[in-house]
This record gives sequence, structure tokens and C-alpha cells, in this order.
Amino acid sequence: MSALYSTQAHVTGGRAGHGETSDGLLKVDLAMPKELGGKGGATNPEQLFAVGYAACFESAVRFIARQQKLPLQDASVTSTVSLYPNDQGGFKLGVALAAEIKGLDQAGAEALVSEAHKICPYSNAIRGNIDVALSTTGLPAKAA
Repeated sequence: MSALYSTQAHVTGGRAGHGETSDGLLKVDLAMPKELGGKGGATNPEQLFAVGYAACFESAVRFIARQQKLPLQDASVTSTVSLYPNDQGGFKLGVALAAEIKGLDQAGAEALVSEAHKICPYSNAIRGNIDVALSTTGLPAKAA
């Protein structure tokens, strides 16, 4: 199977280092969050994952809405990524995705988000490995 898209990033220094993509469009300093005993002041892998997942998931919502010809007016996704200890002395992630769907009632918005969760590449990559809690707010179009 041929990849539809590939990208590459290089990091030195881990959580307290620097990363950048091979095309130079993303260059980011990294820092351990203060909550984990670091100095803070720069982004961290969990924040990068949260932004990537939210962007990808919202795109999946819009893709499904177009496919199903739904009256989607707008959408937004807030992603919360949490770091937890696991029972093997390591760590694991948890994710909560909160979608706001404009133009659909609650039931329609929930159905749309459920379908998006089935096709989103991030959702598919972590399915069965990271717990994802979905919440949806449907905001129907107001009658004129």
C-alpha cells in the first residue's frame, strides 16, 4: 500500500530538547512541564499530541459531514491529553475529545462524532491502547 502522505521530525534532547520537521515548517523547543518537575516555558509532547489529534479529529468530522451531506455549519474540537502512571512503572496517556457541532441537533451531532471516531487516523492508531472519552454538544441551526 502506498502512503498518501509521510512526514519526518527530528528531536534532540528529548522532553527538554528541540524538535523540527524535515521541511523546516515546525521548529519547537521542548520542556518538561512544571507539573512534572520541569522548568516549563516551552511546549511538551502531550501538547503536541493534543493539537494534532484535535485537528485530525475535526477534519474527520468535516469529512463525514461532507460525505453524508449533513447541514454542518461549523465544528470545533477540544482535546485534553493526560499523562498517567501505569502499573508497570511506566506511563500511559488518556484522551478526552469534546466536539462542538453547529448545524445539527444533539442526536445528529453524536452520530457524526461517532462516525468520525471510526475513520480518524489518530483514533485508529490508538484504538485499544489509549482510552478516549468522547463528548459532543450539538447546536442546531436557529430558525430565521
